[in-house]
Amino acid sequence: MNLKLMLGFCLLVGALHGYAQTAPRLNQENAEKLAVLPLGCINKEFPNKTSHVANTEVDNKLLPSELHPVFYGCFDWHSSVHGHWMLVHLLKTFPDLKYKEQLIDQLNKTFTLANMKAEAEYFSKYEVAKTFERTYGWAWLLKLDQELYEWKSPLAKKWHAALQPLTQQILSLWKAYLPKQTYPNRTGVHGNTAFGLVFALDWARVLGNKTFEQQVVDKAKSFYLKNEQTPAYLEPDGSDFFSPSLEIADLMRRVLAKEEFVTWLDKFYEERSVQQIGDMPIISDLSDYQTVHLVGLSFTRAWCMRGIAAQLPENHPWKRRFNETSDHFLANALPLIFKGNYGGDHWLASFAVYALAQH
Repeated sequence: MNLKLMLGFCLLVGALHGYAQTAPRLNQENAEKLAVLPLGCINKEFPNKTSHVANTEVDNKLLPSELHPVFYGCFDWHSSVHGHWMLVHLLKTFPDLKYKEQLIDQLNKTFTLANMKAEAEYFSKYEVAKTFERTYGWAWLLKLDQELYEWKSPLAKKWHAALQPLTQQILSLWKAYLPKQTYPNRTGVHGNTAFGLVFALDWARVLGNKTFEQQVVDKAKSFYLKNEQTPAYLEPDGSDFFSPSLEIADLMRRVLAKEEFVTWLDKFYEERSVQQIGDMPIISDLSDYQTVHLVGLSFTRAWCMRGIAAQLPENHPWKRRFNETSDHFLANALPLIFKGNYGGDHWLASFAVYALAQH
């Protein structure tokens, strides 16, 4: 075999196995393409999945925007929240973004004290609302709060101050819930406990809330410290956008010291499981609102693998493997965002931006 054929063969094998592939980056070009998606749905009220439990006949007839004056667009409450997070992150990262004035105008309308008091009141107005968006939407709300807090600009300070009634409501609910949560949710969708605790822990550390941080750390250890040989070889389920095992590992890398984490990880995963979570999800129908979740799975696997790899020593057999697989997931998933319908349009851009921001 001549040199040219040999090189071509090696590149083909590398591509098939998900290695030696350059990941896209969060540059201004990608940011502007992605920003269009949440901008297009933040004020789009229908179709809408309210997840609201009606208490009366009149209550059942309320519009989404009457229940939630801010986060009523983008199909559901949590997607609106992380759509707002994404716009804040892009404004902070790219000061000359093409849609800068449009974004600022939108966020000025969003972040008012009256709006956020009304959003916070929803959780106390109805007894059953205490479980609304627990804990996925709660996690993204804290991520939004953290993003505003870390952005040292006059606009961000104003918006962050306006958000506080809702932030404090979510924090209060979460602190009350953690002691009563006996078992973790290990699914690959919204209820996943480990994902929620990751964002909660990040928020607590950045904001310096030591009490909440300790609550999260204690709960994480209680749920996951003794986990071994996780059955990740069974992943994914048909509508997963999280890898249950990788979310746990992504949390524990934050909870444990480096050496302790490596020891834990080596017991947590078997080789067949590592192989399984590195395989590209097969997405048969991008227009199906559940199947398209698997595009999101590529993004969440990518950001988890990147973070886990950063905690591994250079000689660990999974370090390079996780980094290269992470790149492969990103490169394959990013173009798919623009090939589906509203089932992906209303949320996938946020996942893409968060994953790209970790690279």
